[in-house]
Amino acid sequence: MDKLKKFDLMAKISRELEDVRNSQQAVLEKIGKIEVDNIELGDKTIESKMPDIYQRTADNSESIKEILESFQNKTEEFGEKNNVDKLREQEEIKNLK
Repeated sequence: MDKLKKFDLMAKISRELEDVRNSQQAVLEKIGKIEVDNIELGDKTIESKMPDIYQRTADNSESIKEILESFQNKTEEFGEKNNVDKLREQEEIKNLK
């Protein structure tokens, strides 16, 4: 795989990880809302199960955040090391010919 394709794939994975992180945040917010709504309702199953679900989701969210930050750094370093901007310019010039 050439360097530009590799960089583009790394950037795509970073965006997908960001999407997963955002989805996890949305799930955490929904769980929180369910817990708050259940204070009034008082369903015992929700009361007993949701805190564990929330904690596992929060743990997963934190792991995803760590992976994302690490992978974004690797992507940025790869781009700088391999002068991806210059490679992209060269490819554009090549495609114009």
